[in-house]
Amino acid sequence: SSEMVQLNFRDVRERKAAEARILYLAHHDALTGLPNRALLADRLAVAIGHARRDSSKIGVLMLDLDHFKTINDSLGHHVGDELLEAVASRLRSCLRDSDTAARLGGDEFVIALSHLHSTADAERVADKVLTAFAEPFVIEGRNLHVGTSIGISMFPGDGEDAAALLQAADIAMYSAKEGRRSKWQVYSKELSAAAQRWHTLSNDIHDARARGELMIHYQPQLAVDTGTLMGVEALLRWQHPNEGLVSPALFIPLLEERGLIGEVGQWVLESACRQCSAWHAEGRPPIRVAVNVSAQQFYQDDIVAMVREALRAADLAPEWLELELTETLTLDESETTLRTMEELKELGVSLSLDDFGTGWSSLSYLRRFPLDRIKIDRSFVRDLTTQSSSAAIVHSILELARSLGLECVAEGVETAEQLSHLQR
Repeated sequence: SSEMVQLNFRDVRERKAAEARILYLAHHDALTGLPNRALLADRLAVAIGHARRDSSKIGVLMLDLDHFKTINDSLGHHVGDELLEAVASRLRSCLRDSDTAARLGGDEFVIALSHLHSTADAERVADKVLTAFAEPFVIEGRNLHVGTSIGISMFPGDGEDAAALLQAADIAMYSAKEGRRSKWQVYSKELSAAAQRWHTLSNDIHDARARGELMIHYQPQLAVDTGTLMGVEALLRWQHPNEGLVSPALFIPLLEERGLIGEVGQWVLESACRQCSAWHAEGRPPIRVAVNVSAQQFYQDDIVAMVREALRAADLAPEWLELELTETLTLDESETTLRTMEELKELGVSLSLDDFGTGWSSLSYLRRFPLDRIKIDRSFVRDLTTQSSSAAIVHSILELARSLGLECVAEGVETAEQLSHLQR
């Protein structure tokens, strides 16, 4: 009798590839290809083990993008996705092969640094990231200027495991957001109370307007030579029942992150128009009112229709309304931006560029946009009489405004010496 051997062959390459793909996706972010939270936790656990053996340090940097929600909402999620991919690439370029950049979700990223000698090593990487972010991201032909706020925690001082280090870095990041954005902050135990305050205010801001806690203060604008009242700026303020008057530097970012800035901004616009019209009806000398417009309002909403309706409802002539565009809020130089500005000008309102000199593209804005006036940022005015560099900048801006036929407003003049300096 003969023996027969039957061999069955099956091509498993496709299944193996699919398994490898599933394993990859289980540990990596699908959009950016960076490690996800699970893989980051594994790598941090391994790094902590090595650090314990060789008495080295680990740095954890948590960061998110300043005003990312505004970009996502106004320019579209596809632009936001491309920006996140570009951010991932730029973060990789700042790191050593032994370091890990991970995406936790949304616009939140983490960098894990191993084999460090001191906190200063982590701070240097944070500075390197901020420098990298100083260059615009070119997305679909747009130059997007995106900053980042970074929180830093260290092993072993700030936590014994990955979860504790991430929590400490998160607290430090929110502390960085409270001040001027595009900065880093090292964790300390004192920051925990500040983080709790941030989260409390973040929850309370939701219904602040309904509770009557939001109000508008009007800051006068005077002619520098005669002292004549020329106009006022509508300033949003939050009177919190427990915290008192909350700084705009704190609650405006909260409104942006919570997606409330458009709704609240429209309320400020309508209220300011009604107030200005009421002053005129009382027989007072007519003055203009200036209202800040957020980038989210400018790009996402039909800002032209909104302004037209606010003027109509208040019975206010458009010449008495000025819209302030904040230079640091991601205005880009696209045709859409230019067309919207021109449509606003056709309504008869005036346009000004706020915080001039603090953003990225001041001179290109002046060249392209149909502006009526520029506002010198208060940081320059504050140091006008004490720092020669600030004085030189202010007078250069004044000369530039004159040469371009633009009016100029100096913010935050609080002393006779500052006023005298501007009158020269």
